[in-house]
Amino acid sequence: MSKKTIGDQELALLQYIAEVPKSTVAEVCAGYGEPRGLARSTVLTMMERLRAKGYLGRRKLEGTFRYSATNESGEVMTGAVARFVEKTLQGSVSPFVAWMSERGQVSDSELAELEALVDSLQSRRKGR
Repeated sequence: MSKKTIGDQELALLQYIAEVPKSTVAEVCAGYGEPRGLARSTVLTMMERLRAKGYLGRRKLEGTFRYSATNESGEVMTGAVARFVEKTLQGSVSPFVAWMSERGQVSDSELAELEALVDSLQSRRKGR
């Protein structure tokens, strides 16, 4: 069964919950919803939609539901990036790389991760 796609706001919420697992609705409202001006009912609706789509799970602990991202949530980010590259950048990552180099705000850990990805791509290319 294929999962439904999610919008930008749902993706941002999913990323928040992935970074702060086992969160209650109240905690997500305070940490995610309030800074964005979202009502509790909006946050709860989004969380329940993500749960219905299979991207969030919830468990009742000490009488309160706690939400966490499922293992499939990583697939969501990969899909969102793929759609962005295909639709917005017409399949080319060059504009994104140029933007990153102009931005100049890449942390040491991000730069190391990018270098590792380039090394991996080069290794795969040599292996062909």
